[in-house]
Amino acid sequence: MAILAAHLNDAGITFVNDEMIICQEPGFALLENNNLITGSEAFANISIKPRQIQNQYWSNPQVELLSDYKFKNLSSADLVSAQFKKIWQSISKKNDQLAIAIPAYMTHENIGLLLGIAKELNIPITYICDAAVCATRRHYKNAVLVHMDLSLHSILLSRLNQEGHVQIDRSVIIEECGLLAFYEKWLTIISEAFVKQSRFDPLHSADTEQIIRDKLPFWFLKASNSPVINLEIKYSDTIYRANIESKEFISAAMSIYKKIISNLRVLIKAGETPAIQLTDRASKILGLAKTVQEHIGGECFLLEPGATARGLIKRYKSSFEKSDLSLSQKLPWDQSEVVVRKNKSSKKGILPTHILFEHHAYSLNEDPIVIGTKANNNERFIHIKESTPGVSRRHCVLSLKDGHFIVTDNSRYGTYLNENKIEESALLQVGDVIKIGMPGLKLALISVEDSFGS
Repeated sequence: MAILAAHLNDAGITFVNDEMIICQEPGFALLENNNLITGSEAFANISIKPRQIQNQYWSNPQVELLSDYKFKNLSSADLVSAQFKKIWQSISKKNDQLAIAIPAYMTHENIGLLLGIAKELNIPITYICDAAVCATRRHYKNAVLVHMDLSLHSILLSRLNQEGHVQIDRSVIIEECGLLAFYEKWLTIISEAFVKQSRFDPLHSADTEQIIRDKLPFWFLKASNSPVINLEIKYSDTIYRANIESKEFISAAMSIYKKIISNLRVLIKAGETPAIQLTDRASKILGLAKTVQEHIGGECFLLEPGATARGLIKRYKSSFEKSDLSLSQKLPWDQSEVVVRKNKSSKKGILPTHILFEHHAYSLNEDPIVIGTKANNNERFIHIKESTPGVSRRHCVLSLKDGHFIVTDNSRYGTYLNENKIEESALLQVGDVIKIGMPGLKLALISVEDSFGS
């Protein structure tokens, strides 16, 4: 009997034993002539047979039948079951047991259904734990830790508590920003490069589009070591070539990077030193780690392939009782701590000079500004009507600290920065929008060259 561990992230469903990765494949399913194919073989047809592909079934397994008429007799749970069964039969031996790491996008209902599927397949799951916790094997001293991973359809950010052990504090799921979103943006710029430089459109043919998808990981590896990538595609006995600067891939994905940074800024409180832990999958996204560090500060730490499943199996204990299959959200560390350097301040850019509310610009300086429904004497105040729902008397405060302007939430209802709820406090930058109340009053951070009209 052996204990195996799995990380059930659909961008790369990973199984390990005590020594190595024994299986890794994406969450794709292809239905062709009533034959269901899953994993890498299905992914190899994503461009060739797109209407016969499903890739969202691990994200939200359900027992209801799929709306896609080609899969009309199947549910997403059926697809999960088929892929789970195929993998388990190929890697397991008699009496093997399984511990699983669950990504943040899976709900308790999803987990319950997954355990039911495993029971029906006679897969003995003995322990389940949050994936970000499983991946974190060391204490990051003097820092607040945020774990980052990608699924096919989302970015997963988890702020982790480090008081005596690693434990989930808060998780954020950024939808429609996963691995497939990056691929679509990069497919576009690759196609444009071939059209301009070779007069050949690789997206015109499903076969050549699939070739690009298959080659993307290899090209990104080259891009990490070279400012220019030389691309080559063979089609109908003709070789087509194009060159793309690595920075063009980063520019194409900047809208996704901005969403990640915006969410990280509200997970990390003003004055905290961030340690950003990236999975191997996240670290391979060109420019992501560098962009995050430039805008957030602190340090980035890159994990090895299969780190989440490895981190689970290395800390698995046979004393865990199978009868108590609840989701664990904490584990002890098993590796030496790392001391994080004091915060390299996040990229300042241009500091805001004013906050704009209802066509009036209030200057920002050393004197704090309180925003709320009732002012105290002798303080700077932006007055909000008392009848405004969801606004406290002293809702939030803007102040200067260590050369940065920060917003501190004092309310019962919450303060939002760029549509994301802050935790206690957050740094402010030009272009930020603070939102308070219901449905939402907005105050914009701006910079002006003079004080006229303020």
